Amino acid sequence: MIRRYVLSVLVKNHPGVLSRIAGLFARRGYNISSLTVGETEESEYSRVTIELYGDEYVLEQIKNQLNKLFDVLQTLELKSDKAVLRELVLAKVKATDESRPAVVEIANIFRAKVVDIAENSIILEMTGGQDKINAFLDMMKKYGIIELARTGITALGRGTSTLRAEDKGK
Repeated sequence: MIRRYVLSVLVKNHPGVLSRIAGLFARRGYNISSLTVGETEESEYSRVTIELYGDEYVLEQIKNQLNKLFDVLQTLELKSDKAVLRELVLAKVKATDESRPAVVEIANIFRAKVVDIAENSIILEMTGGQDKINAFLDMMKKYGIIELARTGITALGRGTSTLRAEDKGK
């Protein structure tokens, strides 16, 4: 059965690591739905968060192949009920003098932040889960989304679940 999976991958912060990870997916014909990368609390390591769709066989293949890469220290599947998953979106929305109050009101309901106002548009920033962001964007469509940038999912396991270099003996 095809379902959504989120993987958190701890890697050494070296040039070419992301290219090797993306190449692994491409060579096997797997699609990455979302990919975010950033340094961890230790600058020598980065956390890669990958969202993909597939069955359990595909998931196991990907995890096995990732763990074979030299710069990959650890791979962890994050299940939505045991992790905090968030995304950031910036949306430039049409906003005339007449529609601007309604756009701002909807933004406030969704806890979005106004980060720029121009004569005929407004840029809104919002973080949250994908369902919340999609609902927000659906509401903004009637005003006209001019431009959109989404970061992709970033995530951390809840509680004692960690993905750290010292857990792997560096």
